[in-house]
Amino acid sequence: MQDIAREAGVSSQTVSRVSNGSDSVRPATRDMVLAVMDRLGYRPNFAARALKRGRFKAIGVAMCDMVATGNLLTLEGITKAASDLDYAVTITMMGKGQQRSLAAVVERMKNLPVDGVIVILEQMLPDVGTFVPPAGMEVLLVTSAQSTTMSTIDEDQYGCSTMVTNYFLDRGHRTVHFVSGPEESLDSHFREQGWIDALARRGVVAPPVIRGDWSADSGFNAGLELAHVKDCTAIYAANDNEAYGVMQGLAAAGKRVPDDVSVIGGDDVLRNLIPRLTLTSVKMNFGAVGRRAFRMVARAIEDPQRSRPTRELIPGVLVERSSVRDLTR
Repeated sequence: MQDIAREAGVSSQTVSRVSNGSDSVRPATRDMVLAVMDRLGYRPNFAARALKRGRFKAIGVAMCDMVATGNLLTLEGITKAASDLDYAVTITMMGKGQQRSLAAVVERMKNLPVDGVIVILEQMLPDVGTFVPPAGMEVLLVTSAQSTTMSTIDEDQYGCSTMVTNYFLDRGHRTVHFVSGPEESLDSHFREQGWIDALARRGVVAPPVIRGDWSADSGFNAGLELAHVKDCTAIYAANDNEAYGVMQGLAAAGKRVPDDVSVIGGDDVLRNLIPRLTLTSVKMNFGAVGRRAFRMVARAIEDPQRSRPTRELIPGVLVERSSVRDLTR
């Protein structure tokens, strides 16, 4: 910084202000300093900045699966929001099959240059109900589960299922069959519970769950199975991959959608992949969850005295197409 100041004929404080994006430097001076920085190959020292400010302007994101569509879109929302505020993002993966806990994840992040951590919680970890974040490290969970010590945010998995179930029942279907995600998935758990409770509130006993794994193949097998279930007129699949597989399985068994069986999916991720998509689905705004998650963490980092655990659920929106038959007409 002193080399830049000497070369540009300004004070080190002016160079610091330019480096930090301050508006207090005249445009002509800023342009001159930036030109010298570029010519001499200057880069800000983020470790030194952190020592001076007490912050790295970086957050960590911990997740199990980066390939899953919802996680990828959530991560995109986080990184875009971070970029807007000139934050960096460090990603760490929680390997499947390994012993995992929030304490272990946060301890790993403490050794990295980050000011806070966002954990995309796909499966329940053993210490979610008891873990207390260490002082100086803001931790937020992307999950529908509640926490008394950390803020949480997610799509309203439970509410989406109650909306779909009521939509079917309001159109004359006597019950709704459910194709779930993997048993260990928190998202699938909340979607399944919303379906069960919505049926119960209407005096309907939930039929047996068909267990899937988020894939179209598991949906296809479920469609084949449900095609032979007497009086099955409505199927709700936990995501669109499964729902599309269900439709193909029903077709292979000689059933027509929606004439014989109606189908609704759970995330609306196929809208840009399948031409002339007919599947009615619940649109989940994963990107909005990611953007909001980052802003919540950043606000707590900037003003830790005002940080209090909060819970936020973003409702889904039903996108009606042509895979549901109205039996009341």
